[in-house]
Amino acid sequence: MEANYGKLEMNFSTVILANGVFPTHDIPLSYIENAERVVCCDGSVWNLLLGTGREPDAIVGDMDSISAELADRYADRIFQSAEQETNDLTKAFNWCVSHGFDDMVITGATGKREDHTLGNISLLVEYCRQANVIMATDTGIFKAYYNSVEIETFAGQQVSIFSIDSDTEITSEGLKYQLNKTKLANWWTATLNEALGDKIFLDFKQGRIIVFLKYG
Repeated sequence: MEANYGKLEMNFSTVILANGVFPTHDIPLSYIENAERVVCCDGSVWNLLLGTGREPDAIVGDMDSISAELADRYADRIFQSAEQETNDLTKAFNWCVSHGFDDMVITGATGKREDHTLGNISLLVEYCRQANVIMATDTGIFKAYYNSVEIETFAGQQVSIFSIDSDTEITSEGLKYQLNKTKLANWWTATLNEALGDKIFLDFKQGRIIVFLKYG
């Protein structure tokens, strides 16, 4: 069973800090505090220093968003990638995978430009095949799945489900508004649902979905 991330029951060894709004909620901040390592996209280094006082263990990106002062200060832990086919978040994710870091929390990936936010959230369906990865915001947790899954929840927890593939049929158990071979033709279709108890089950085949769990 998947853990209830809203209760902070899973430990993740690696945090990737993107260059969105730095989190203020206790849960993403706790992930940063307890991580073995924090990998910063190049524009987020100052946010980490200002927000926690913690120094980055690695800085990954094309280095177009880091000051000369910080680039010089952390020259020993900069990993520059000039290729333009991926954004800095994916560069950081790929760097982590290449080093065997496969339990990750992404935070700081939302809250600025809406197009960046949507793009970053959608990347989870690419990442989930290579690593155990979640995205922690100031309101909840996003995680992607490509197989049927049972997820630990709590009664009354708000749940939203998004399907990248509109032809995917999803059947649910444990939700206030059940899905019965439902195809999610638009992003709003399965939002603002609610868990009835301590778990929900989502049954689907050959699809990619993203689930949002609101903190308690």
